[in-house]
Formats: sequence, C-alpha cells, structure tokens
Amino acid sequence: MDPAFASLGSGFISSTAEVNGTTLHYIRGGAGPALILLHGFPQDWYGFHRIMPRLKSRFTVLAVDLRGVGGSASAVGGYDAATMAEDVHQLVAHLHLKRVYAVGHDIGGMVAYAYARLYPETSRGVMILDVPLPGLGPWARIEADPMLWHIHFQQTRDLPEQLIAGRQAIYFRHFLDPSFFTDGDVAHYAESYAAPGHLHAAFEAYRAFPANAQFNAAQQGPVSLPLVLAAGDRSPVGEMLPSLATALRGHGCASVTTEIIKGSGHYVADEQPDAVAGLIERYAGASDLPASETSVGGEVVK
Repeated sequence: MDPAFASLGSGFISSTAEVNGTTLHYIRGGAGPALILLHGFPQDWYGFHRIMPRLKSRFTVLAVDLRGVGGSASAVGGYDAATMAEDVHQLVAHLHLKRVYAVGHDIGGMVAYAYARLYPETSRGVMILDVPLPGLGPWARIEADPMLWHIHFQQTRDLPEQLIAGRQAIYFRHFLDPSFFTDGDVAHYAESYAAPGHLHAAFEAYRAFPANAQFNAAQQGPVSLPLVLAAGDRSPVGEMLPSLATALRGHGCASVTTEIIKGSGHYVADEQPDAVAGLIERYAGASDLPASETSVGGEVVK
C-alpha cells in the first residue's frame, strides 16, 4: 500500500474518475456534507493529509489531484483555473455530491475561486488558502516581488522542465521547510511530478496565470456565495488579504471574510493543521456566513 495513503488510517478510498476529457484521481472518506480539497504547488492530495482524518468525522472529504498531477492524467492543455474548475464540477456531478464546500490552497485556491464564479448553485461556500488571485487587488505586487522569482521562472516556456526533470526533490525542498516537511514528504511530491507530462503540467498551471487574470477581471456579476480568504501571518499573502477582499467586493462578491492563521507561513495545512481544520469545520459546517468580517487568532473583528 502507498505509505502516503496508509498514513490516513482507515475509512478512506483511493479512486479515479473520467471527467472533462481527462482522468482525475481522488481520495475519499467520511460522511456528511461534501468537502472538496484542492492542493497547490508542488503538492498533490497529500497536502491535506494532516487534516483529512479529523475532517472525515464530520464531512464527506474529497481530496483531488488536479489535472496533470499525481494520480491524475496529464493533458495537452486545460491548466487554466476555469478549466480545472470544470474538472472538479464534473467530478462532483459524477459522484452525485450536493452543495459542496470547496477549499483550495495556492493553485487550488485559484481553482476554487473559478468554481465559485462558474458553479455557485452547486456550492455552499469556498475557502481560499494563502494565495492571491491573478488580475485582482495586489496581483501586480506579486508579479513584481523578487522573493517570488519562481513564478516568472516557471512561466518560461520549456526551460524549467529541462532543468528540473529528475531533480524535483532538490527543487521542491527549496519551497518545503524541513521544520514541517520530512524527506519522505518531499520524495512523495517528487514522485507525483516525476513523469514528464506531470512536471510540464505543474508549469503549465503557472503559464495559465495571464488567462486566469483575464477570467477574474471579467467576472463582475453579483455572487452571494460566502468566500473565506485565509493566510498565514508569516506569509506575504497575509498582509494582502484586506486589499484582495476589497477587490472581490468590488467585483460583486457580497460575502467575503478574511482569516489570519497565526504561526504559519504559506503551507498552512502543514504548518498549522489544527487551526486550518478548525476554520474548515467552522465555515464548511455553517449554513450561512456574515459578510465582511476579519478574524485574527479566532477573534472576530467587524
């Protein structure tokens, strides 16, 4: 048995589904309201392994490998957020899930926002973890920040694949702090992106940022679906949440709540799993949310 899957304990299954012209791999467990977990770079479903056992006691948990990652098939194209949101939408329909709550980290957060825009009638809310959204609010700051050099590097055509192929563990370790990620964790992610098509898929998701920016800028209609923006207090995204929330409200999002996760950098579900699981339990289990609130360390400031 895959040691990553075995680490979840009992009550989970690993499966695939043919949707939107590709194959998606997912891990499913638990019972109750549906909860979709969407990972970021350089991770796969395992990016949520520290919180999935806790969440399955209350939710039907579905942790998905995005198109081209891990157990999901690589594809010629379709790595923009809107197309990957369609992948998730068709997976939800295939599994006959109702009123899902989507949680996305990093690239997965961009997909979760696209899902909220395209399929609000199928969802009861969306949580976006530690990621800005292309084309909205502070995005220009992100593109200009030298600390985020990897965005432009990974958008370069073909070169990253040639330099990193076979060296994924070295490259990924640069992003994955040894304080929170073991060598085994890094090896798991390196294997998830080992196939040439999978490594290419990872960088195609970055090359799709301009398309995501165009999509996001065009979304001006009203959205009543509750959106939660959460970020670590040690992450650059944390200080950007107010301006991102303002941009979303300006684009018609009526219910936007921001949360700061204390003691965390970018990889919030690995660095502060109890805090993230608690946020998901609070919001994914709520029937409705108050609009425009900010919470710091569990204290709500209106």
